[in-house]
Amino acid sequence: QVSLVESGGGLVQAGGSLRLSCADSGHTLSKYNMGWFRRAPGKEREFVGGITWRGTTTTYADSVKGRFTISKDNTENTAYLQMNNLRPEDTAIYYCHRPDYWGKGTLVTVSS
Repeated sequence: QVSLVESGGGLVQAGGSLRLSCADSGHTLSKYNMGWFRRAPGKEREFVGGITWRGTTTTYADSVKGRFTISKDNTENTAYLQMNNLRPEDTAIYYCHRPDYWGKGTLVTVSS
């Protein structure tokens, strides 16, 4: 049974870093492309970045390019979102996604 669980969120000062994880207890992430999304307070959910199933190709939203890095460990069925140089506007609930499934999200708060 597929279950995506995000972790690693928290409160960080502007300029700081966090690494989010997305674990799939159903051991399916190794077979799918997956993506990270976020929903800021009062805004629609937006695409942050994605990675192919092999982990060889990544894409990013312009707003995070050069600061965020997505990676994937297929042996652990876990994906990661390394976030550096965080800004207050990065404050949001972050979700991982693979086809047909969403995690419940993890909250990232960046203080100025």
